[in-house]
Amino acid sequence: MTENRHPLVRALRPFARGLGLEAQARRIYHRVTRGKNRPMPSETSKCRPRLARFCEGSGLDLGFGGDPIVPHAIGVDLPAPYTAVGKRPTQLAGDATRLVWIAEGTLDFVFSSHLLEDFEDIGAVLREWLRVLRPGGRLILFCPDEQVYRSHCAATGQPYNNHHVHADFSLALVKRELFRIQIEHRVLHEQSLVDVYSWEIVIEKLAPSPESHP
Repeated sequence: MTENRHPLVRALRPFARGLGLEAQARRIYHRVTRGKNRPMPSETSKCRPRLARFCEGSGLDLGFGGDPIVPHAIGVDLPAPYTAVGKRPTQLAGDATRLVWIAEGTLDFVFSSHLLEDFEDIGAVLREWLRVLRPGGRLILFCPDEQVYRSHCAATGQPYNNHHVHADFSLALVKRELFRIQIEHRVLHEQSLVDVYSWEIVIEKLAPSPESHP
């Protein structure tokens, strides 16, 4: 067994046996060593129970890292993704800010987890992601609140993601950008803080109103 080969375990076994704690010590050892070898869960896995239901029909998972929100989502990522949290290969390799493969108004959903915060011009990216949605299509975002995320990393020692661009990145900031780009939409679902340091929003793209045309 693995614990028999560990010198510290061998040294402490007589004390544990004398106290009648050998079985408990073995359980603790296995629990700790399994935790060290267990991969970190993807951010998408945290929100999947809540947000997968919005990902019906044809759609994209942008920056999916090998773990798509739903099995039928088309996985979009960089040719050499900087994170890999799943085993599904990338289907469309390229820049998520320019969805050159997709015609305007054709998709039922676009999902993205912990990616929007990496881009300088949030409004331009949102405009592009909404461009490919049909009226009635849904943009589903799961992202960090930057200040809460920084505090969490400082408190726990979790490695900080240096790709983040905006110190004030938050749900409120993204909602302001959505208003600024003036693409008609309505919010179907939102939570300002969930899963420790993240927020989520589901936006339905609406058909332009007659008043929006000159």
